[in-house]
Amino acid sequence: QVQLVESGGGLVQAGGSLRLSCAAYGSTLSDYAMAWFRQAPGKEREFVAAITWSTGNGNYADFAKGRFTISRDDDKNAVYLQMNSLKPEDTAVYYCAARRLGLTTFDYWGQGTQVTVSS
Repeated sequence: QVQLVESGGGLVQAGGSLRLSCAAYGSTLSDYAMAWFRQAPGKEREFVAAITWSTGNGNYADFAKGRFTISRDDDKNAVYLQMNSLKPEDTAVYYCAARRLGLTTFDYWGQGTQVTVSS
């Protein structure tokens, strides 16, 4: 079982950048697909980006393409989300999630980190 801990959220002005981190404990992330989701107030949780550990390839929600980059660090057993050109509508709690390879659902979630973008 893997435990996920996010960090790196905060308050930033529109146009600014933040880098979110997700550290994993209890299992190596090479056995998982990793993703970032977010949930804004009054809205449902939505997919942001995902990365497959074996290939390092990422895929993104349309709103994230060209602005966000998901990456991994094998040595630190961590995954990151670099967010550039932030907009007020990016304000949300961002969650890291893990899905064991071969399964279809993300069963492991972090506690979330708040990102607030001011206009």
